[in-house]
Amino acid sequence: MHNELTQIDIQKMKEELDYRRITLRPQLLEEVKVARSFGDLSENFEYKAAKREKNKNESRIRFLENMIKTAVVIEDRSAADTVGLYDKVTVYLEEDDEEETWQIVTTVRQDVLRGLISKEAPMGSALLGKKVGDRFYVQVNKDYGYYAQVRAIEKGQDDGSVALNRF
Repeated sequence: MHNELTQIDIQKMKEELDYRRITLRPQLLEEVKVARSFGDLSENFEYKAAKREKNKNESRIRFLENMIKTAVVIEDRSAADTVGLYDKVTVYLEEDDEEETWQIVTTVRQDVLRGLISKEAPMGSALLGKKVGDRFYVQVNKDYGYYAQVRAIEKGQDDGSVALNRF
C-alpha cells in the first residue's frame, strides 16, 4: 500500500516527526517519571494520564514514519480547465437542489467540516478531471449514489496552508 502524498505533505510530516521526537518525547517521558514518583501506581491518575499521552505520541510517531516510508509523491498535472488537486470546485447537487464548494486535497489533509475533501473520497475521485458543465454520478456505496454537476473551478495549488490531520 502506497500513500499518495505531495512533497509538502511529506515535508509537514517530517517537521511534525522532528517535533514529536526531539521536543515532545523528552517532555512526556519526564512527565511519566514525575507522575511515577507520586506513589502507588494503581491509584495514580497522573501516572496513567502521562503514560496515555506518551503512548499517543509514540503511536503518532509510528504513523508518520510509516506514511513517509510508503509515500508516493504526486503532483497536480490537471489542465487549466479541469478539476485537479487543490482546486476549489463548486458543485450542484441535483438531489438536494443546492450548491456546495469543495477543495480537493490529499487524504492526510481532508477536513469535511472546512470544505476539504480527499481525492480518494467518492466525491473527490468523481470530480478529478471534470470540466465546468460536466454532469457526473457519484457512487457512494453499492446501494447509493447521486448526480452532480460542476458549476465552477477555481484553480489552486499546494501552498502548505492546509494543515495535516491529527487523527
